Amino acid sequence: MDARNGIGGTLGGVDLLAEIDRLRKERNAVILAHYYQKPEIQDLADFVGDSFDLSRKAADTDADVIAFCGVRFMAETAKVLSPQKTVILPDMDAGCSLEDSCPPDQFAAFRAQHPDHIALTYINCSVEVKALSDVIVTSSSAEKILSQIPKEQKIIFGPDKHLGGYINRKLGRDMLLWPGVCIVHEAFSETELLKLKAQHPDAPVAAHPECPPHVIDHADYVGSTSGILAFAESFTGDTLIVATEPHIIHQMEKAVPHKRFIGAPGADGNCNCNICPYMALNTVEKLHVALRDLTPRIEIPEEMRLKAKVSLDRMLDMASGTVGLGDLGPFRVSGD
Repeated sequence: MDARNGIGGTLGGVDLLAEIDRLRKERNAVILAHYYQKPEIQDLADFVGDSFDLSRKAADTDADVIAFCGVRFMAETAKVLSPQKTVILPDMDAGCSLEDSCPPDQFAAFRAQHPDHIALTYINCSVEVKALSDVIVTSSSAEKILSQIPKEQKIIFGPDKHLGGYINRKLGRDMLLWPGVCIVHEAFSETELLKLKAQHPDAPVAAHPECPPHVIDHADYVGSTSGILAFAESFTGDTLIVATEPHIIHQMEKAVPHKRFIGAPGADGNCNCNICPYMALNTVEKLHVALRDLTPRIEIPEEMRLKAKVSLDRMLDMASGTVGLGDLGPFRVSGD
């Protein structure tokens, strides 16, 4: 959708798209948008993608300013990789249920209770938790990284218990799981999904590994947002059921407009509970103000930034070829 014709296309008579483009040039800014952002934000971004891949792309530019349309932990990661750049987030309240589920002090205490465990931590966490971790993983790199760690090594995996449980079952591991969940992926209903599959018996299901097992069990493909998008482009057939935040469908429809994409339903089959409320806090209007005022800014103490960067660098050392590809491959677990 063209933001000029959408909600907030103008503000006090100001053409927001024109102003954002002017400020982008004036500030030497790069605008990043996660796949879960509203279509009007995706369409004006310089890069659209997975969180860590976006941070890497921004780091490779000569931009002075990174405007990250996503959530706070994503903008923090961009700052870790690009400390010399100004990183702004349109709404500092754009958090993450996974991040909220894992307060740094509680995570530190949990680690202290299990000194023989290393911490393999999903990137959906605060910079403080990254600094307390040994290796960060994305949904695309987790399997490759875990396969390099000896089975006798005890591991804490957090904050997403569903992603950790999925990898445990797939690789036959027994990681100790932090009990966090993504409120978006937790909202998908097995009953409603089965009803949808009955209506479209030839349509495969693509699911994010943050989904609970009762959804994953019905998936034909499991992968990160980038992986699901790639599957949407390559699968044979004309209809796909998508079990992740539905704003990714915008990119699918742009890439393969002749195919049909149906978002998996929430608990009652009609609710909007599968839309991320944190991602939705970012708007074109807030992006305009953030670029104009260069605030809210992400600031990270240098000592903490360096500690967090160690865990991110280890991820790249162990699995750089998979980061951003998003492919965990098809997988089913029977009887769970």
